[in-house]
Amino acid sequence: MLRWSLTFLIIALIAGVLGFGGIAGAATEIAKIIFMIFLVLLVISVVAQAVRGRPPQA
Repeated sequence: MLRWSLTFLIIALIAGVLGFGGIAGAATEIAKIIFMIFLVLLVISVVAQAVRGRPPQA
């Protein structure tokens, strides 16, 4: 999921440099949404592992 977020961020940066404002804005918003979902799932995973008594795996 983090890869998708980075992919959309790169698309937004390239589109912004080339002057495609609409595409850049849309790709930026998608990247933000996917990144926030990733962060929420990460926190849930860490909390679930802590409740089970297992240390986080690297």
